[in-house]
Amino acid sequence: MLVLISLCLAGCSDMRIEQFRDAGPRLRLESYFDGRVLAWGSFEDRFGTVRRQFFVEIQGHWDGSELVLHEEFSYSDGEQQTRVWHIRPDGADGYTGRASDIIGIARGQMAGNALHWQYDMELAIGDRQWRVHFDDWMLLQQGGVMLNRAQVSKWGLRIGEVRLFFLKPETVRDQFEL
Repeated sequence: MLVLISLCLAGCSDMRIEQFRDAGPRLRLESYFDGRVLAWGSFEDRFGTVRRQFFVEIQGHWDGSELVLHEEFSYSDGEQQTRVWHIRPDGADGYTGRASDIIGIARGQMAGNALHWQYDMELAIGDRQWRVHFDDWMLLQQGGVMLNRAQVSKWGLRIGEVRLFFLKPETVRDQFEL
């Protein structure tokens, strides 16, 4: 039974960062997140039921060696949350990141228009804390929109998925003359 479960889980994702090498537009976290970025998202449980919806206002600052992202979350149920990421380049196409609710170090690999980001997080669910794993993919699109899908798992079992899209207001303003 455990072998069957392992095989099913191993087959859940075929995406590899290498497949995005030539995809554009080219993503650089330092430039994309430097300044104001807005995001809208939802969390779906493993059955596909939307459990939470949220908006995030992000203020990023790149100082030449570290990207600091100050994220303000507003959930549809009225909850507010703040997370501050400290992200550093790690090699030619890698990144490492830390935040107060991230366990250890988040690690990311980039190619073309994609970032594959993985980390463990201490997540508040009700009045309990759960240690969950995020397998996160970000894909930059034309016009400054970035799509984000993160599979969330606990003990290797998928518990849900976070979907977001990011938008740089000045990019949209420049393209559509708002």
